[in-house]
Amino acid sequence: MTKIADNILETIGKTPLVRLTRIGAEFDTEILVKPEFLNPAGSVKDRMAWYIIEQAEKDGRLKPGGTIIENTSGNTGAGVAMAAAIKGYKAIFTMPDKMSTEKVNLLKSYGAEVVITPTDVPPDSPESYYETAKRLVRETPGAFYLNQYHNEDNIMAHYHSTGPEIFEQTGGKLDAFIADVGTGGTLSGTARFLKEKIPGIKIIGVDIKGSVFYDWFKRGELIEPFVYQVEGIGDDQLTGAMDFEVVDDMVQVEDKESFLMTRRLCTEEGMFAGGSSGSAVTGALKWLANNPDTGRVVTLLPDSGSRYLSKCYNDDWMREKGF
Repeated sequence: MTKIADNILETIGKTPLVRLTRIGAEFDTEILVKPEFLNPAGSVKDRMAWYIIEQAEKDGRLKPGGTIIENTSGNTGAGVAMAAAIKGYKAIFTMPDKMSTEKVNLLKSYGAEVVITPTDVPPDSPESYYETAKRLVRETPGAFYLNQYHNEDNIMAHYHSTGPEIFEQTGGKLDAFIADVGTGGTLSGTARFLKEKIPGIKIIGVDIKGSVFYDWFKRGELIEPFVYQVEGIGDDQLTGAMDFEVVDDMVQVEDKESFLMTRRLCTEEGMFAGGSSGSAVTGALKWLANNPDTGRVVTLLPDSGSRYLSKCYNDDWMREKGF
């Protein structure tokens, strides 16, 4: 029997692995997904947010009564806001204006302040959500900048939690781990652990068209990024939390196929997941099409569909976007 948790943070992690039974049935591969939307604030980012905050408390970068500031697409913000509510910190987040209304309202529900910034500006623009967050850090006494995109602790959070969980749940019998690349921390940290434990395992990153990671990995080219609709995957700049050394291959997916797969996950597998989950599963199937002899793969479903009821689960929005 599970012991009583002292607070909600102690329930982070320990998410199950679930076998897909209909999607991917054309392959002999066993496709397992890890529904990270079962974390208490609803996404895989809960793991990283809690870990980074604890490390910052230990080394004195975050002091009692401090303010946590971060640029976020929403999920990291939710994890941070949850922890801040419990630990008594103020939280301020900057978010691009393409993010769903549900995400903005979720952060505000935890008591956080949200600053909306334009999406279609360069990362170094003073208006970008990166630079706006940095400015707020400079202007706010006692501020701690989480800096998820370039923080080694982002990687180590998954090295110490997600990787060991998957290894234990599969008994070390795993041929490939496939995951979205956003900040890069989830893929990099999990991959580092699994590569230490499972000889020959393949690590595959999934990137969205319009993001810079895929072309950088394949050709060493830093493309001009453009706006895409799936949230929480890809980026318009290279990140310090992305360790390309542990990645064996990368596949690219597009908005439409990601969103259609997201709906299939719900209607065919009963998994109410977000758009980046559709990206991850689409990426896994694309990779398996070229590697059909793979015995078992694991991929992550990063967040919940409840954050996208106004987007990919809304027929009018899907039609308006041509999806």
